[in-house]
Amino acid sequence: MKRIQFDIPYLSYQDVTHQRTLHEKIYPDMHADYYWSDDFSPEFYIAQAKAGLVATTEFHQGEELLLPEILFSYALLDFEDLHISRKVKKLLAGKKLKIEIGQNLDEVSEGIGRRHRHNWLTPRYLDTMKATQGLDEDFHVLSVLIREEGEAVAGEIGYAIGKTYTSLSGFSSPEKRYRNYGTAQLVLLAGYLEENGFAFWNLGQPYMAYKFALGARMNERREFLKRWSFERKDRGEE
Repeated sequence: MKRIQFDIPYLSYQDVTHQRTLHEKIYPDMHADYYWSDDFSPEFYIAQAKAGLVATTEFHQGEELLLPEILFSYALLDFEDLHISRKVKKLLAGKKLKIEIGQNLDEVSEGIGRRHRHNWLTPRYLDTMKATQGLDEDFHVLSVLIREEGEAVAGEIGYAIGKTYTSLSGFSSPEKRYRNYGTAQLVLLAGYLEENGFAFWNLGQPYMAYKFALGARMNERREFLKRWSFERKDRGEE
């Protein structure tokens, strides 16, 4: 594997589609989590996602790179564990909020950019995600939005692989009148996923308190990969 100056291994399409490389080199290496690639093709993106990695972006010496990460541990939500606070229950009952599921990637990315100074959902990354549409019947990019009077006030971008859903990034309005709308979006999305037969929700990094408040549990890499591999085998992919 090639390496760049900060000693992160290079990851190729062959690496993430070759079972021996995954199971003998990448998955067992508990000293490595991040990899880098200059391959922004939709085929590579789908392949690394199916392998259980979650990709972000970074710039190095002026070049935009893809940074697929095989996490040391993951926050996973089983829908029977979903916890809804009294405040969110009251909000949902009073406002009768609904979520929009679609491919409004630009609108969600704009919301994320307004809310977060470092937005790794760059135009090139979004172009790659858009280009995945229709390439693989088992892989679907999704946008999730809550609107209030036509304004997007909470949302996220993620992808479905079979009956698993992985969150990438999201936002909620900081305005006081939209307090708890971000959590409401998560609760409504959990309901949508459960109703549509999803097995579990991969919330990614397990370091944010809101994920556990929602009912997620931490799964070490090995535990996650067992569940991930089971879902893929159940879909006939391995």
